[in-house]
Amino acid sequence: MRIATWNINSAKARQSRLIEWLDRAEPDVVCLQETKLSDEAFLELFDEDLFRRGYRAAHHGDGRWNGVAILSRSGLDDVVRGLPGGPGFPDPEPRAVAATCGGVRVWSLYIPNGRTVEDPHYAYKLAWLAVLRDVVAAEAPQGPLMALGDFNIAPTDADVWDMAQFEGATHVTPAERAALTEITDVGLVDVLRTRWPDDVVYTYWDYRQLAFPKNYGMRIDLTLATADVTDRVRAVWVDRAARKGTGTSDHAPVIVDLDEAPNGDVGPMVPPPSARASSKRR
Repeated sequence: MRIATWNINSAKARQSRLIEWLDRAEPDVVCLQETKLSDEAFLELFDEDLFRRGYRAAHHGDGRWNGVAILSRSGLDDVVRGLPGGPGFPDPEPRAVAATCGGVRVWSLYIPNGRTVEDPHYAYKLAWLAVLRDVVAAEAPQGPLMALGDFNIAPTDADVWDMAQFEGATHVTPAERAALTEITDVGLVDVLRTRWPDDVVYTYWDYRQLAFPKNYGMRIDLTLATADVTDRVRAVWVDRAARKGTGTSDHAPVIVDLDEAPNGDVGPMVPPPSARASSKRR
């Protein structure tokens, strides 16, 4: 089963890029963030294209700068929209949606940015992460679970192209990283780093200053999973090809391939040659 996460940075603006990518990468489950659409607008825009490709969709958005979704052709059950008990700023924002897909509980997450450390949005970010920790802690013992999305946190200094450029800024503060550690401490593993512990791997590059060609990036899009999922990981990589060209998101998808579950309920995903070629080490 192939599971991916991608901050699409406006699903409407990236409509053709998303459909093209679905046909190329052939994921079974996709977590999207920053769709910037209402539920009605998302379905109106994508329902026919997704249906033809065998996907069902769960979307949570209000048409502003947030919005998250799960697309799945491996089942879409027990959908929860919103982070239960999550704080608002000033009202609850559409930053989380969950569903069970192919026997795996999947959360698509768009963690608040934080803006600056002096901004009330930073305190909101830390409060949001604390609630996420409690939600994950309650669900992780129940079975396979993945928390995927734009966490707006670079876990370590190695996940930032130049720490000097972020001195005093959000995304790298000790409090944010500690909050992320509290989430992983309940039983989640950073899947990409288990496979590529020492590689330079980024998922986000600013549109400005030729950041992508210069590889001035950050790794802030994460795939966290319980041990019963990580034991099945066959491959994990960042699809940099989706960041190339014009009209792209400033994020690239992160893709995880899982082997068949021990009980055989979820069959292995054998990608076509084009997708297998894209899964080489990057």
